[in-house]
Amino acid sequence: MPLTSRSQPRYARRWLSLGLGLWLLLMAGVSFLSYRNALQLTQSAQRLRLSNRTVKEIGNIATTVTDAESGRRGYILLNDQTEFQRYKKSIDNLRTQLEGIEDLLSNTPAQQSRLQTLRTSIAEWRSFSEQSIDYYASVKGSRSPNLFSSKDPLFEQLKRERDDILDALRNLITAEQNLLDTEVLASESGFQRRLWLEIIGTVLVFLSLMVLYALLYNQLNQRQKAEVREQQLAQDKELSDLKLQFFSMVSHEFRTPLSLIIGSSQLLRETLPATNDASNFKNVDRIQMAAKSLSQMLNDLLTLARADAGTLSCNLAWTELQTFSLNLLEDVQFAMNVDRAINFQINSQSTYSWVDEKLLYAILSNLISNAIKYSNPDTTIDFTLDCAADSVMIQVKDRGNGIEPEAQEKLFEPFWRGANTKNIRGTGLGLAVVKRCVDRHGGTLHLTSQINAGTTFTIRLPQPAAPTNGNQGNPEITSPQVPPNLFPTP
Repeated sequence: MPLTSRSQPRYARRWLSLGLGLWLLLMAGVSFLSYRNALQLTQSAQRLRLSNRTVKEIGNIATTVTDAESGRRGYILLNDQTEFQRYKKSIDNLRTQLEGIEDLLSNTPAQQSRLQTLRTSIAEWRSFSEQSIDYYASVKGSRSPNLFSSKDPLFEQLKRERDDILDALRNLITAEQNLLDTEVLASESGFQRRLWLEIIGTVLVFLSLMVLYALLYNQLNQRQKAEVREQQLAQDKELSDLKLQFFSMVSHEFRTPLSLIIGSSQLLRETLPATNDASNFKNVDRIQMAAKSLSQMLNDLLTLARADAGTLSCNLAWTELQTFSLNLLEDVQFAMNVDRAINFQINSQSTYSWVDEKLLYAILSNLISNAIKYSNPDTTIDFTLDCAADSVMIQVKDRGNGIEPEAQEKLFEPFWRGANTKNIRGTGLGLAVVKRCVDRHGGTLHLTSQINAGTTFTIRLPQPAAPTNGNQGNPEITSPQVPPNLFPTP
C-alpha cells in the first residue's frame, strides 16, 4: 500500500527516531570502549611503575647484604667499631627493605614462595654472621689464622648462604619481569582489539549519522512539496536551526571518542617497544590520520550548518596577510604530509586588510589543499594576494586535471564531486565551505578551468571604509543572505 503525503513525514520521523536511538547506542558503545582502553593504559602504567619499584627494591636488598657483609669483615679484620656499626645499620636497613618488598608483592601470589625463600636465606645468613662475630670476640686475642680460611666451616656456610640470597633475589627479579611481560602482552592484545572495535564503531556511528541526515533531508523535501511558499520559509528556518543544534550536538559528542582514539593511539605508539613490528607503528599512524580526517569532516559539516542557519559569524580584524598566509601554507603542507612548490606572491605594498581570520583560514586552506590534491606533484601552484583599498584579491592557480564545464555549476554543492576526481580521496565539502565563507564576507568567487591545463580560483573580499578617527576598529559589513537550504534539490 503506497504511503500518503500525510503519512510520509510520520514514517520518516519514525525512522529518524529509530536511527537516532541506534546512533546514541553506538555512541555509548564507542565511548565505553574508549573508557576501557584509557583505563587499561592507566592500569598498565601503574603496573609498570610497581614492577620498576619492585626491581629497584630487590637491587637495594642485594646492595644492603653486600654492605653488611663488608662491615662484618671489616670489623673482624680491623677490630673497627665503625665497621661494626656499619654492619648493624645495614641489618636494620635490611629489615626495613624486606618489609617494603613484602608490601609491594602482597598482591602477587606467584611471588610469595620466592619471597619466603629469600626471608629464610637472609635469616640463616644473619644467624651465621652473628656466629662469626661471636666467634671473633672469643678468639680475637689469639687471632686464629683460620678465621677467613676457605676451609673454615663457618666461612663456607656464610658463603653458601650469601649465594642463596643472591639466587633468591635473581629469581624474584626474573619472575617479576616474566609476570610483567605476560601482563603487557595480554594488555596489548586486548587494547588493540578494543581499539579496532572503536574504529569500526566510529565508522558505524558516522554512517548512521549520514542516514539520519538523509532522512532529515528527505523530510524537508516532502514538506517543501506539500506546503505553500510562506510555510516553506518558516519550515526551512526551523529545520536550519534543528540541523545546527543537531550537528553541534554531534560535533560535541564525537570530540570525546575522537580525542580518546587519537590520544590512546599516540600513547600506544609511545609504549610500543622499539623492537616491535614496523607494521604496528604504521597501523597506529593510520588510526591517527583517520581520526583527524573524521574530526575535520565534522568541523566542515558544522560550518555548513551554521552558514545554513545564518549564524556563521564574520568578525573583521586588521590582519597582516603575508605572515598569515605563510603560516597557513606551512600548516597545510604539514597536515597533508607533502612538500609542494608553491609560488606565493603579493602584488601590493600593503599587506594589511580587514578580514575574519577563521573564515579566511577555511577559504585558503581548502583552496590550497585542493590544488595540491588535484594537480601533479611536479607542478607549481601559484598563490597571489593583492591588498587594495577597496578589496582584497586572492588567486589560487594549479596545473592539474581541470574541471569539466558541465560540472562547474554543481561544484559548490556539498558532497558533490566531479567525474574525473573519483579516484582521489575527498568528501566534496571543501568548496562548499569556501563558497559559504566567501558569501559571509560579502565577496565574490570566480572560477576558470581547462581540462588537463588547470584551474584558477579568484576571490575578491570587499574592504570597509577606513575609520575617520584614525583608530582601527572592527566595522560591520553587509553580506548577501545565505540560502536557508544547505543541500538544494538536484
